[in-house]
Amino acid sequence: METTIRPATSEDIPQILAYIRALAAYERAPEAVIATEESLERDGFGPKPFFFCLMAVYDGRTAGYALSFFNYSTWVGPGIYLEDLFVEPALRGLGIGKALLREVATIAMERGCKRLQWAVLDWNTPAIEFYKAVGGEFLDEWRTVRMSGAALERLATRGGAGNAGGSWNPEMDDTR
Repeated sequence: METTIRPATSEDIPQILAYIRALAAYERAPEAVIATEESLERDGFGPKPFFFCLMAVYDGRTAGYALSFFNYSTWVGPGIYLEDLFVEPALRGLGIGKALLREVATIAMERGCKRLQWAVLDWNTPAIEFYKAVGGEFLDEWRTVRMSGAALERLATRGGAGNAGGSWNPEMDDTR
């Protein structure tokens, strides 16, 4: 049976959202998904898309997806960040994930990107082994930093801690 990879279209949005939710459940955070069909339409298929998505088709049916976006390194130039790579559990081990990753790498090379990067949870041994097998380099000395929700809003609207207008004290914050 053959795997084909194709660009996602807006008709794929319900399946993309289902895969996002399945991946979040696998990663033990199903409640974290706030994406909607409307937000995926706007952010991936509107006039200024923030991401691009590839769909894997195996034996005539959708089998997985890869969702990525372009980023930029001041050290080496343009790159691609692979946000999600997901293959339906019953179809894992058939080369579908590798085909998706290969297509993202091909896009990176065609667009002059200098690197492809992604994150993996430290307990996800099957993914870690897969990424090692395809030549992934683990950067253990780097720590992922994330800001969202109230902290992001605080920083954007008040400058966060140490701003010129005074420092923010989380114990005196009444916005929580």
